[in-house]
Amino acid sequence: MKAARAVALLLLLAAGVSRPLLQSKTSPVAFTDITSSAGIVWKQVSGASVSHFLPETMGGGVAFLDFDHDGLLDIFLLTGGETPNHPSDRPARNALYRNLGNGKFEEVAAKAGVDRNSFYGIGVAAADYDNDGFPDLYITGYPRSALLHNNGDGTFSDVTDKAGVGNAGKFGASAAWFDYDRDGLLDLFVCNYVKFSYDLPLHCTFEGAPTYCAQIAYEGDAPTLYHNNGNGTFTDVTAQAGLSHLVGRALGVVAIDVDGDGWQDLFVSRDHSPNLLLMNKHDGTFNDRALDADVAFNMDGNALSGMGVDAGDFTGNGFPGFVVTNFSGERHALFVNQGKFPFAARTLESGLGSVTLPYVGWGVQFIDYNNSGLLSLLIANGHIYESIEKQQPGISYREPPLLLSNSGDGKFRDMKEAAGAAFQQRFVARGLATGDIDNNGRIDAILTRLNAAPILLRNTWEPSGSWIGLELEGTRSNRDAIGARVTVSLPGRKLVRWLTGGSSYLSTHDKRVIIGLGNEAANGEVSAEINWPSGQAQLLSHLKINQYHHILEPK
Repeated sequence: MKAARAVALLLLLAAGVSRPLLQSKTSPVAFTDITSSAGIVWKQVSGASVSHFLPETMGGGVAFLDFDHDGLLDIFLLTGGETPNHPSDRPARNALYRNLGNGKFEEVAAKAGVDRNSFYGIGVAAADYDNDGFPDLYITGYPRSALLHNNGDGTFSDVTDKAGVGNAGKFGASAAWFDYDRDGLLDLFVCNYVKFSYDLPLHCTFEGAPTYCAQIAYEGDAPTLYHNNGNGTFTDVTAQAGLSHLVGRALGVVAIDVDGDGWQDLFVSRDHSPNLLLMNKHDGTFNDRALDADVAFNMDGNALSGMGVDAGDFTGNGFPGFVVTNFSGERHALFVNQGKFPFAARTLESGLGSVTLPYVGWGVQFIDYNNSGLLSLLIANGHIYESIEKQQPGISYREPPLLLSNSGDGKFRDMKEAAGAAFQQRFVARGLATGDIDNNGRIDAILTRLNAAPILLRNTWEPSGSWIGLELEGTRSNRDAIGARVTVSLPGRKLVRWLTGGSSYLSTHDKRVIIGLGNEAANGEVSAEINWPSGQAQLLSHLKINQYHHILEPK
């Protein structure tokens, strides 16, 4: 296994060094759909039934992870499942696609022991919780969740009961691995959506026909926080952390150091409940500062239908701002972090509001698709109600994904045709993950769809700027280095990136940090500073561009 990884990394480095700074040939599109050619045929099962159970509209978790440690990103896809008294017309199975390194993937879920759930699956959070070098899987769902430990031999074992993270009776949505107490061990935050039961279904109709009830028909729930004890077990510390009273319909979460104090905070996007900005108080507790930051409600004082969330420095000011996807008619929201409270709402000024007004957004990621040094936006959209065209002319059940290019002046531009053919089509999309599947320094993506195959998008944009990639390995910090901040200094500007926990919707992205440099690294070398989650800083110099670097935290 180690030998295979070494060979893969050598090939990776060689490809990076030989790659020119800019290509002369210009590609007409940013992303190309390679789902079919990659061999991905799996389809999600929502369990859609005549009872119209709420979970049937929500699922679609996906994770990029290198489960076999061979230097290539693999893909885990989570199914929903069957609902009571409604058997599926096809087997409800998860998929684990192993990256073969030649543009092809091999499905190995059954061999790995991750093909079946004993509950309805919703989302997935992948990370190395025991610091053994192999990423593990936490699967959320209803009426429980599961922790699958990576055995390091291509298989996983269900350790939920031993670990104590079953989240029993809860409707789990997105989850985030992060080290809130800086002890070098990843803890787990779980968004719990609503209080729900198959035994007490709600019945709603539209023009006399049964339909899914609106989210406000369900009472929200409090999140769950599990503390990693370091011996394979976790303790539910929700009450001790001051989170038990935060009842609401939580769907998305991202863990990032909002105020630069070296401690991980949480932004939680909630559906028709005020968003949360949970600031880490360094003593095992959190304080919700969403009202102070002006991110709880919209400008009219209304709680929007927050689904997905991501964080990043999209303005270039060195502070992490946020994007939140919302329901049609509400606009997806953009918040600029000015280094102090309150944040500045830039939904309308950025152009994000006008572009997203008709859409129901789910997965979302800040992505430097052309390695320009500017963070653009990739968004997965799709409505809930199949009959929406009858209710609201101009609103569709199937909706196109969006690639919104950051122009560098505070505005985002819809790439439309230049984004690729997939962006001209309409889907019922949900989850979204990003990562570099072919190790060429350009970020690829995958989005999931209800009752359909996912869409795997390879980044084909040319010309593309130079870049550096950092694969961080913590020693004092958690091994995944979740929570690390990377600062690259270029002539005239600094680029700041974070290795976040959670983000998007129900999904997990590539743990490597890829920093686009544009044309500003003409000498072929750059310097960077890493602020590790443990609190120590590390300076790196003479980093060669257009390749990955494995960085070990100093002991």
